[in-house]
Amino acid sequence: MYTIILFAMVAGFLALRLYAVLGKRTGHEQALPKPSEERVAVPPLPRTIDQAAEVREPGNRAIESGAETGLRAVIAADSSFDVAQFLDGAKSAYKMILEAFWKGDEDTLGWLVEDDVRAGFAEAIADRKAAGHVLDNRLVAIERAMISEAAVEGKTARITVRFDADIAAVTRDGDGNVIGGSLSDAVEAHDIWTFARNLRSDDPNWKLVETDEA
Repeated sequence: MYTIILFAMVAGFLALRLYAVLGKRTGHEQALPKPSEERVAVPPLPRTIDQAAEVREPGNRAIESGAETGLRAVIAADSSFDVAQFLDGAKSAYKMILEAFWKGDEDTLGWLVEDDVRAGFAEAIADRKAAGHVLDNRLVAIERAMISEAAVEGKTARITVRFDADIAAVTRDGDGNVIGGSLSDAVEAHDIWTFARNLRSDDPNWKLVETDEA
């Protein structure tokens, strides 16, 4: 029942937290900060509805072969975990967190990400404000969301998802003038987000704990 509580900042999605940083980009959207040490990870995942789900064996095109063993370990530790629902939630979280970051909505980011990831976001938002810049970005489409790694470490489950997306990105100055990017031409983004959850906790939420470039 703690299946994919990580996604969807919508009414029913009131339990997740995570959002991550964009990886490779060719436009002018502000890159998200990296986590702790070398600031590699940043964003998180949203909350999602806690619903019973059928256990599905990993082995479809949304799962890289190297992640199958780890996913089986997650399923063995939490029989309610469902791969398809997790990915749906991850995509919702991806959209939610990026939009919160672009808007500088630190309150929303606060319940979507881990503390160190939140600190990275806050730093990037502060730098943006200091420069007098405003992001006018839009997530056009998520072309692919694929689980690339999964593991159970002690009592914690970790799942890494690669996102390939198209983003329309524009940076404006304090007067609203465009200083970079274009809303008519989308750029490609390739991000890797890692989500984690304490399997022994009553809290069914997953949090974004790390992000990197694909």
